[in-house]
Amino acid sequence: MKSLFAAALASLAIAAPAAAETYGNLGYTFVNTGDANVGAVGARLGHKFNPFVGVEAEAAFGANDDSIRVGAVPVKVKLQSAAAAYVVGFYPVSDKLDLFARAGYGTAKLKASALGVTAKGDQDGWNLGAGGQYFFDEKNGVRAEYTKWSVDDSSSDADTWSISYVRKF
Repeated sequence: MKSLFAAALASLAIAAPAAAETYGNLGYTFVNTGDANVGAVGARLGHKFNPFVGVEAEAAFGANDDSIRVGAVPVKVKLQSAAAAYVVGFYPVSDKLDLFARAGYGTAKLKASALGVTAKGDQDGWNLGAGGQYFFDEKNGVRAEYTKWSVDDSSSDADTWSISYVRKF
């Protein structure tokens, strides 16, 4: 099965016209962990090898905290930072609209504070997402997406929704 997938990707790379491009994004991500809703400002750098296949790296930093209750104790939850790398498959609907799916691996640093005590932790896991991007002109556009962050060794996953500005270089 892996060799079939690799052969399919290779045939797309060979059959597709050369249209390599590099792009960057800057936007906001809403993160729902099931217990807390936090937000982050993130940046992404990507490269499309052809119209169908690319890679992305992203980094985000916490922008909005949440307060939850554990029993009677209020707990402040914050996403300190997150980073991930992805392989991306694109489907060009038109010269201005792309749909995409992406899969990758990432890490997130979290902080929780209550009653003067602070706990920090890292969560690593596989991520899977999909979305679309629309370009207003040759260089500028907007992107919306959903990504599921799965956490290794845990049943805690996070649902993320992002909106961002896209700039082709």
